[in-house]
Amino acid sequence: MGLLDQLGGSLKGALGSMAAAEAPALISTVLAKTNMGNLQGLVAQLQQGGLGDQVKSWMGSGANMQVTPEQIQSALGSDQLKQLAQHFGVDTDAVAKLLAQHLPAAVD
Repeated sequence: MGLLDQLGGSLKGALGSMAAAEAPALISTVLAKTNMGNLQGLVAQLQQGGLGDQVKSWMGSGANMQVTPEQIQSALGSDQLKQLAQHFGVDTDAVAKLLAQHLPAAVD
């Protein structure tokens, strides 16, 4: 097993056990390396991809609407997900699940 494999395995483990407080910082760090640039860029992409109501609920003071990994995949498209997955060191399904789980609180 090479060094990159070990790092990838460590990152996958960290993502699986990531505390909610750590998610916004990690997501922001990864987004800075993509063409979305930051959390605001990701939010804009999700709104354009049909998740405007969900995003609006995250920004408001009421309850956050949940999203599914499938909705994230549909809103971002495969190219964006591949780019994010590459930076997170996981597959596209895992990054969609991560975003669906942590984005509502990160944007809130």
